[in-house]
Amino acid sequence: MTLFGLGVAALLYLSTNTLSLPSSIQIHPIMDGHDDFLFLLRNTMGNHIYNDNFTKPFLNGTLQGQFDLKRSFEGKMGGAFWSAWVPCPTDGRNFSDENYDLAVKTTLEQIDLFYRLQAEYPHAFTPPKNAIEAEKILRNYNSPKSRLVSPLAIEGLHQIGNSLSTLRLYYNLGVRYATLTWNCHNKYADAALEMPGGVMQKAIPLHNGLSPEGSLLVHEMNRMGMIVDLSHVSADTMRDVLAGNKTRGIERSIAPPIFSHSSAYAVCPHPRNVPDDVLQMVKERGSVVMINFLPEFVSCKEAKEGKGGLPTFANETNTIEKVVEHIMHIGGLVGFEFVGIGSDFDGIASTPRGLEDVGRFKDLLGLLRERGLSEREIGMVANGNVMRVWKEVERVAEEMKNEKPYEEELREILE
Repeated sequence: MTLFGLGVAALLYLSTNTLSLPSSIQIHPIMDGHDDFLFLLRNTMGNHIYNDNFTKPFLNGTLQGQFDLKRSFEGKMGGAFWSAWVPCPTDGRNFSDENYDLAVKTTLEQIDLFYRLQAEYPHAFTPPKNAIEAEKILRNYNSPKSRLVSPLAIEGLHQIGNSLSTLRLYYNLGVRYATLTWNCHNKYADAALEMPGGVMQKAIPLHNGLSPEGSLLVHEMNRMGMIVDLSHVSADTMRDVLAGNKTRGIERSIAPPIFSHSSAYAVCPHPRNVPDDVLQMVKERGSVVMINFLPEFVSCKEAKEGKGGLPTFANETNTIEKVVEHIMHIGGLVGFEFVGIGSDFDGIASTPRGLEDVGRFKDLLGLLRERGLSEREIGMVANGNVMRVWKEVERVAEEMKNEKPYEEELREILE
């Protein structure tokens, strides 16, 4: 029988049970905090998934990019938050509804793409209703019914078009976390980076963290059970969401947030990474930082003047071992209960050497084992920590279930 004659679930089962891998990997499927596969399909395939240009390489492991089904099985991938990402508008500091209209339309196209993929490969992509259901899927990893846990995410509140109604509808469509910014500020929060004229630089603060409207939005996310994601935001926004800011009247998030694809600032001093003082807040709040594989965030050193506030990339240490160093730093500083894996695969043009695609996840866990992590700690890094946070977010939402959705003042649409 050819590869294409096998059902996806059967293919997963055979792959899982015939590869010779360490037992630690077999029982610790990776729950990736962030994968941009949907945008890769838009960029390379125009969202066309019903022709041989997509279907054959998607199944046999030769698809352009860093994810496909065969490689995901080889790497012991248990699931991912699939980002329905769209970029910021060209004028990133124009917060008008009109400037965001295209972002909302494109987000819906990417969500539609995911559900068409799920319909075509129902035994591969399973959008869970909640964290408990997702955890059950992960526990069934070594069975013929194995499938990828597949919640959706959005990456930047420009994608909601200044509308909490839109955010709530995204939740109803399967979006389980929202990153507060991408590489642009919005009316809710400051970003770590911005791109004036298309040139990446450290962002000049606008709100000095979370805005009052942003604090209200975070509360609404807590109420509905949507995870707050702090990747891409400024360090002050991180601090505001984790701890609040009494001076500015900013309330902290009731539920713990996540960092879906960020790394450790102490290892690579990039504005996109998480400083040590924030890591202490991560521990206090029971949050999780999921390590990003983008080389510039993994391996860098302080830059000289004129670099837009960004460090210099250090290619000589751009390796899987450097990714392990980020994990070990966070684990050593605050504990391995607060670190996970958020690859950013298919949203990055290159990777650290040794982490070329999802098929190499198993190698990363193997190195953690070599560094002395226990089976329990490996399991927490692989999937346990993010699942713990997700369940806590939903527990908080259950406590807030008697609160009504926030009703915004609407603009007039009739002249």
